[in-house]
This record gives sequence, C-alpha cells and structure tokens, in this order.
Amino acid sequence: MKQELVLKQQTKLSPGQILTAKLIELPILNLEQRIRQEMVENFLLEEDDTKKDETEDRQTKEVSLSEYKEDDPIPSYKLRSDNYNRYDERPHRETFSVQESFTQLLIDQLEYADLTEEENRIARYIIYSLDDDGYLRRDVESITDDLAFRENLIVSDDKVEQVLKVIQSFDPVGVGARDIRECLMLQLKHLPKDEEDVAAASLIVSNFFTEFSKKDYNRIMQRTGFSKDKMKLAIARIRKLNPAPGGQVNDMFGDRTQQIIPDFNLKIVDGEFQLTMPRFSVPELRVNRRYAESLMEQSKSSSKEQKEAATFIKQKIDSAKMFIDALQTRYETLNKTMNSILEYQRQFFLDGDEASLKPMVLKDIAEETGLDISTISRVANSKFIETPFGIYSLKSFFSEGIEDQSGNNISTKELKTVLKDLIEGENKSKPLTDDEIVDIMKSKGYNVARRTIAKYRDQLGIPKSTLRREI
Repeated sequence: MKQELVLKQQTKLSPGQILTAKLIELPILNLEQRIRQEMVENFLLEEDDTKKDETEDRQTKEVSLSEYKEDDPIPSYKLRSDNYNRYDERPHRETFSVQESFTQLLIDQLEYADLTEEENRIARYIIYSLDDDGYLRRDVESITDDLAFRENLIVSDDKVEQVLKVIQSFDPVGVGARDIRECLMLQLKHLPKDEEDVAAASLIVSNFFTEFSKKDYNRIMQRTGFSKDKMKLAIARIRKLNPAPGGQVNDMFGDRTQQIIPDFNLKIVDGEFQLTMPRFSVPELRVNRRYAESLMEQSKSSSKEQKEAATFIKQKIDSAKMFIDALQTRYETLNKTMNSILEYQRQFFLDGDEASLKPMVLKDIAEETGLDISTISRVANSKFIETPFGIYSLKSFFSEGIEDQSGNNISTKELKTVLKDLIEGENKSKPLTDDEIVDIMKSKGYNVARRTIAKYRDQLGIPKSTLRREI
C-alpha cells in the first residue's frame, strides 16, 4: 500500500447549473406547474404584480430578474386561507386539444369534493405527484412517507389510498391510475355496463390484458367464447379509451392523441420570421425584499436557535434568486436555439414543404449557438412550435441524411414519411414485413437496410407486423 498524488480534471455542475438544465427540459405546461410548486415551497418567492398589466399586453413575457423590490411585508398568496397553489384568475392562452393546465384542472375539482382539510392536503400532494400522462407511478407507502417527512402530515396508507380513489373519480376519467390496465378499467366503469361492447371490453381488460396487449385475439376468443364480431366490438370500444389522460402520447393502440401547448409561435411577415415564446399563466417572479429583511432582522441574535433561523432564511433567499436566474437562462437558451433552427431550416419554415427539410443533427445547432449538444437535446425534448403550416415538435427537425440511389442527400424525415404512408396503406389483415418494406422502398429509389426500417418504425411508434394485424 502506498499514497500518491493524482492530478485529474473533473467536470462538476453547480446546483444552479443542474437546476437550469432541468428547467430547460420542461415544456411550457410543465414549467408552469414547476413554478407554482416552487412558490409553495419557498415562501420568499411571489408573483411580481407590478408587471402584470404590462406583460398581459404582450405575447412574450420575460422572467423578472429583480432580486428585491419593495412590497407588502407578507406575500399575498400566504395570506389566503388556502395557500396550496390556488390561482383563480388565469390569462387566456391558445391551446390545442387542452384548455388549461392539467394539474390546475384537478386542483379546481377539489373544491367540489367533500374532503377534510387533511384529506385536501393529501389530495394536492398526490396530484403534484402525477406524471405527464396522469399516472401515479409511485406506491402509496412512498407518498405516506413523503407526507410525513415533507409536509409534517402523519397519515396511514389506507387514508392515502382513500383519497386516491377520490382523485380517480375526477375528470379526465382514468387519472390517478397506477398502470394502463387500471386506467382503462377506471374508464370502463364509467360506461353503461349493460352495453355488449362495454361488458366484453371490461372482461378482456380485467382478465386478458396481457393477451390483448400482444394482440393475441385468437387466444382471447378461445378463452371467452367470443365470436369474431363480438371481439371486434370489444376492440373498438377499448380503442376509444384514452390511455394517457394527462395528455401525452401513447402508442399502444396505434391512434396518437396529443394535447399540446406550443412553446414557440412563429409568424411570417413580409418574408421575415417573427418568433415569440408565449408564457400564458407562467408568473413573473421576484423575492419579497421587505419580508426577507424583516425575517433576517428578527433572526439577528446570539442565541443558537435564532442563528439557525437566519441561516435557514438566507438559504431560502439564495434558492429564490437561483430559481429566478435559472428561469431567465432557460428563456435565453430556448430563444437562441429556436432562432438557430429557424435559420438552418429556413426554406421549410417559409414554404411548409417537408421535402425542404435539410439533414440536421444536434451538433449542427450546437456549433451555431455555441451551446453544448446536451443542452440542445434538452431544448428539443418535448417542445413544440406553432407555424403557419401547423404544429411541429422540435425533434422532428433533427434528422441525419442518407444518399438515395441517384446520389442525392435526403433527410431521414422524408424516409419516415414514406415509411409511414406505406404502413398506413397496407392490408391490415396481412401487414407488410420489414423485408417487404425494404423492397418497396428500394423500388422507389430509397436505398435503406432492414435494420434502418426497424429503427425508423420504432421511432415512429409503429409496432412490428405481427402486432399490426387486425381480424
């Protein structure tokens, strides 16, 4: 054994950098929820009402960088009897397939539930624990522990389960489910049980869900005695259910349903791009200076308890400032990245023709902006832009290029479009295999390998041929 000095370089992110990276990943709807949550957890953060009138007149609202401003000594939302994230006045926003924040929609329904104050607190914690799809991916025991540790609320697992059942009765139906099977069952229970297709669908989901997910319809018919017509009715009923009540995409049933609030809005005026970042109900933030100074003054003492109180308040102030700075960095990063994408794919944004899309990878935009590739990836994740030609995910603009049989460079976006069209037009009783698709693509001039088709099919959320077969 011996001791020796070793000099090495190591990249270590600061808490502020980690926070910024996490905020950059969030789409606008989740950002709104994250900000509201931070305001609940940090009593020194509040909305900057002095900018409310000014920002409502603009589509684009930038985050306030004011560290301290004079105002009432106590934040207004702390004076409300219900200080668990209640915001009744919400500015209008353009949405697509969704009218308001999914979380807020659930919070609003608590007003009509017959819950005690304790149950209301449990319900709110459960709602903020739901994922983007509306599922509760955490077990009840973990939530019970968190309530005790974070909220100083000691309750039993049975009480949490009881409150969860109340949330599962909320709209959209299926919310709060622990898995997709429970989600579908919750929806089926709200349908008339005397209808033949509902009864058949309920039997399949409750007893033969594994077989159904694998499209092993023959086995289900053998076990249930269903005729082919009755099986078709049951499948049609299940396909009408929403496997993602929170609004995200789920590809299990082939039908893609999304609820989107664009993070960017693009208008073209006289051939020039006008890009805005709608902020909707995301509030301007500031640190309440008078409240912070008052608390700090009260904490100036030689006693151990008051010194600890001063340290705690200082941590809250630093945390609030770091959160506001991270929001501003997020805005600047998204704006810079999107403008770079606009210029790189300028022709597409002018004519809306997907054939105009150039091959573009994350590295291309990283070099244009001077940002890390990982940062560009976070910006592109789960973000959407509204254009005069429709709504697009930022991910859809990134694709590698390959050469066709004529030597021309084409984007993978074009290949995926051709692949999708082929599968949509196939005979569903005898779906095309990947090998058959390769042959058809080659006949059209696209020189692609079988593994490439399989990769693109997976990226499009299209199952293999055996799972696309219909009776």
